[in-house]
Amino acid sequence: MPELPEVVTVKNFLKTAVEGRKIEHVQVNYSKMMSALLKNSLTGQYIHTISSKGKYIIFHLDDFDLISHLRMEGKYYIPKSKEINKHDHVIFYFKDFQLRYNDTRKFGTFELKYKKDTYTTKPLSLLADEPFDIDPNTFYQALHKSNRKIKTLLLDQTIISGIGNIYANEILFLSKINPNRLGNQIKKGESSKIIKHSIKVLNEAIMQGGTTLHTFTNNGEVGYFAQSLLVHGKALKPCPICGTKIIKEKINGRMSYYCPVCQKE
Repeated sequence: MPELPEVVTVKNFLKTAVEGRKIEHVQVNYSKMMSALLKNSLTGQYIHTISSKGKYIIFHLDDFDLISHLRMEGKYYIPKSKEINKHDHVIFYFKDFQLRYNDTRKFGTFELKYKKDTYTTKPLSLLADEPFDIDPNTFYQALHKSNRKIKTLLLDQTIISGIGNIYANEILFLSKINPNRLGNQIKKGESSKIIKHSIKVLNEAIMQGGTTLHTFTNNGEVGYFAQSLLVHGKALKPCPICGTKIIKEKINGRMSYYCPVCQKE
């Protein structure tokens, strides 16, 4: 599933491709993904700007905001031919080109909101701030009152938004915190380190176009941060700091990778 860096990468592509453009009409090839009412409401709307929050992309239109979530394998691209791929479920038509939403798994979602409701109703109202904006004390208090494992808490978008499994593993490694530690065992200084390394990892991933796993691409371009991963996907390989073999362990249904020496506590 695309995480914050991948979402930002897609957002930046979309800003270049369609900001300031008028949607002539929309073709929906999978009705469960976008209703006829939503589709018709988009006709004639200008895309003034595009933003993101957590793992959501927001198209700011004349009268509405369109909220898009890529889910497992959603991607946007501008086609080079008129041939429609069987997984092109939503096609946005502009004056001289198309923007297609392709989703092999069909899990992607679209929601249309009146502007006054965009951030005050679900899904965006449920999101905590991203690492770049989050208040350190608010974050520490959220961890401190929980007896869930820190790895699980970093994936909880109501506590801190935008961090997914890949980056959580990298952040905890850099913070020297064992993913099995409970939230109420995390000290205030450690919670500050988590924020610091979250910003570092996410910024580096954004600069490299995200991490490409499975089928994620950005208009056909892949991300390169996978080459910079320190522990994720490195089971039994030597820790880049101490040489100890990296452990692979499932925590609350998500695969975790960590060094038992560097992340002893």
